[in-house]
Amino acid sequence: MGRIFSFVALLAVLVVGAWYYMRQTQTTLFGGSGGNPNATSTVDIVGIRSDLLAMAQAERTRNALKGSYASLDQMRAEGDLTMTHNQRGPYAYSADVGAGSFRIVATYNGPDAPGMVKTISIDETMEISQR
Repeated sequence: MGRIFSFVALLAVLVVGAWYYMRQTQTTLFGGSGGNPNATSTVDIVGIRSDLLAMAQAERTRNALKGSYASLDQMRAEGDLTMTHNQRGPYAYSADVGAGSFRIVATYNGPDAPGMVKTISIDETMEISQR
């Protein structure tokens, strides 16, 4: 009888431990709510940061080779930028180009949602800023 009780107690401890582990994993992965409301926005922002870095690197390379910065459409037309899209999810890309500087901005155009970053930008210093 003692062995059966020990086995049942061990199973109970394992079930409680597995449940606790799953709860902690969900909390860590999905922003603390146990659900998945921020996963899409996190993926969007990671992809946008990657896109901005690629576009900024293309601008810097173009400036080094051709001596000037250019709009995103002009860089695509001349083969300096291979990225074919002007948006990712609810974010649209635009570039402000000057003689010696550039700033590429991703602007949020989706529905109002808490925690969504409205603008993400990068400039010739390769620093990404969010607002």
